[in-house]
Amino acid sequence: MKKVMKELGLDSQGIQKTMRGYQFFGDGISQFALNSISGLVGMLTYFYTDKVGIAAAAAGTIMIVSKIIDAFTDLIMGKFVDNTTTRFGKARPWMLWTSIPALVAIVLLFTVPSGLGSSGKFAYALATNIFATAIVYTAIAIPYGCLMALITKSTQERSKMGILRAIMGYISGMIIAIGLIPITNAFGGDQRAWIIVACIFGALSAMTLIWTFSTTREKYAEINENKEESDSKTSLSDSIKLLFKNKYWVIMLFAMLFINIVYATSGSTAIYYAKYILKNENLIALLGGVGLIPVIIGFAVTQPLVKKFGLAKTVRIALLIGIGGTIVRMFFPYSLLITLIFGAFTTFATIPLMAVGGVLVNNTIEYNEYKFGKRLVGMSNSASSFGAKIGSGLGAAMIGWILALGHYDGKLAEQMTPALNSIIVLTIWIPGVLLVGLYLLLRQYDLDIKYAKIVNELEARKQKSE
Repeated sequence: MKKVMKELGLDSQGIQKTMRGYQFFGDGISQFALNSISGLVGMLTYFYTDKVGIAAAAAGTIMIVSKIIDAFTDLIMGKFVDNTTTRFGKARPWMLWTSIPALVAIVLLFTVPSGLGSSGKFAYALATNIFATAIVYTAIAIPYGCLMALITKSTQERSKMGILRAIMGYISGMIIAIGLIPITNAFGGDQRAWIIVACIFGALSAMTLIWTFSTTREKYAEINENKEESDSKTSLSDSIKLLFKNKYWVIMLFAMLFINIVYATSGSTAIYYAKYILKNENLIALLGGVGLIPVIIGFAVTQPLVKKFGLAKTVRIALLIGIGGTIVRMFFPYSLLITLIFGAFTTFATIPLMAVGGVLVNNTIEYNEYKFGKRLVGMSNSASSFGAKIGSGLGAAMIGWILALGHYDGKLAEQMTPALNSIIVLTIWIPGVLLVGLYLLLRQYDLDIKYAKIVNELEARKQKSE
């Protein structure tokens, strides 16, 4: 006898729910693949400078060039998603198609041939960075972001999806941040050790992508079929023009730019901070372990805070806490105790936006349809991701460039004062300034209070047209 599935009902805003527990997990697990690629790429500057002998300035140039290319391929990928039509949907099949390329891309990042000269190593590193980030990561990230809009219109369900995705991503990111150096050192600490670890992460990434493909179902890919068709016929330039008329999408474009600079500079410089400011690179494990406390708290309180204050206000509250913690750290940059305590404030500040940033972006899709009659699911996610990619690229490049300005030399056991100052600027001052910018931006995002009315109006229009 066939089991009857329980009706899901409406969310607190009166919007139809579409997801069951196993589907939330199946959706969230692919964040492991994305964060494995981005986390390992974030450690490449250290790998390049200290393991394969690429100069810091050259490493910074590799990062920014690959990210700029990556940002523009996002726009192309958005059109691909809007034009994709299969029996599995628009975005879901990309999870399957990218599984093996993800494995290959991760391994290639660390197979820089040791026999090459400086120019050869630079060319190889640049090519593999472009393949991993501008092609493979983009082909995963844009459809994955679109799934949120295609699976459900419920802010409540989207919030749960965002939080679970953030948890999955953070787990993989923290494994890399905390464990990569000790694990590679356990395997010998040389390039071969990094390749072994890359193979492990690559295989796990491929499996998680296949898992997401197997468990997700698109519900809204076929709704408003005529509008979806018109979206695919809208040119790239016209799509971008429409998006820039959407003030909430523009806010999120710059918000994703800022927060990804914060992620890149604060996360990827932790090893430099531990090694040269705190004088012990093994403290990276302690910093990461203590850093899990604000992460757990952040994930635990985000959903209740969202329910009470709304999406944007919850993010703003966390940002104010992070700004306060950063100010204290500016006065005591060499203190391990201050770093552990007030660094946790900065970490906490990033969690709500990490959890619901995708929701804030995808909610602008309904606003775009409400104002201009076009959903633009793929382009909304890809063009917003454009800002994220430029931000992470700038952050990664700034690491190399600012270290070079401080005359950082990875071959030295002790760094000179200018190099130490450059590390402090990267890990404390730049993230602090950007948190202030994020707070000011998100004071202008008031879509939360309008969203339910917009969805109901769109549904009424649909019923009227039918």
